[in-house]
Amino acid sequence: MDTIDNMRTFLAVVRAGSFSAAARNLDTVPSVISKKINRLEDQIGTPLFIRSTRKLQLTETGERVHPRFLSIVAEVSDTFADMRDAASPMEGTLRIKCPTTLCVLHFGRIITQFQAAHPKARIDLVLMDRSVNPLEEGFDIALGAIPSSYPNVEAIPLCPYPRLMIASQTYLARAPELTHPRHLLAHDCLTFHPTGSNWVFEGDQGPVSVEIHSRFSVNDSLVLVESVLADLGVAVVAEYLARPHIARGALEVVLPEYKVPDLWISAWVPATRTQDRLVMAMCDWLARAVHPLAPWDRPVADVRDQVLAPD
Repeated sequence: MDTIDNMRTFLAVVRAGSFSAAARNLDTVPSVISKKINRLEDQIGTPLFIRSTRKLQLTETGERVHPRFLSIVAEVSDTFADMRDAASPMEGTLRIKCPTTLCVLHFGRIITQFQAAHPKARIDLVLMDRSVNPLEEGFDIALGAIPSSYPNVEAIPLCPYPRLMIASQTYLARAPELTHPRHLLAHDCLTFHPTGSNWVFEGDQGPVSVEIHSRFSVNDSLVLVESVLADLGVAVVAEYLARPHIARGALEVVLPEYKVPDLWISAWVPATRTQDRLVMAMCDWLARAVHPLAPWDRPVADVRDQVLAPD
């Protein structure tokens, strides 16, 4: 560390223009400054300054090492600052928006575990199913799967969000033919608001887009699944919500040869908050919780172990 201290002294002399001015700025005496510069020159093996009674100048070597010393000292200072930050407790308020069903079933548990690990942080968690611009609505993090693009907001992808088109056997037994996505025009379609009425599928011949007519629209995923269970029609829902009902035979996948494209669960963060320690710690926590498998693909205990596992 003596070498780093001597580098700092060298930089102080360059800034001040003389040994005596640097000594005043560092609250010491010129002899101490001179001793540190001499030690640095001994280590390098050549003078760094041309000393004269009129003006202090850098030698060619001094000119060459000056930018390097600036970089080294800055890197060391940043490293120690990062270490101090890492050792200090997380503090501050974090305002997070999360879709209701996603939060109640999965992300709420992950977020509360973060709160338990960082008791000095304050979390304001708002459950909301519509897409929001976090910059305009005062959120540090907006979680969701609805694709969005806002100026000065960065999307941090967390995990894929697979979807299926489903219906009950009772509905399909009485409904018109359904062997191609275009047949949906004659069906009762149930939609999640506000994803819209344009349903897109990936088939062997490429993407297929259908502008469906919604019979029933709701902004809650669980209610949407209930509407399918009530034999109201066909819906596109998250795979993890449909899976248990498919397993027990209450629902079935419709047109499995036409894949519904995955969405992505992402964290939308205002660009001004991407360097905030608390915000990025939460984003890192969420990313760890959904890798290598999303929470709906693991038992609850596995989710807890994954989040709380040491780095």
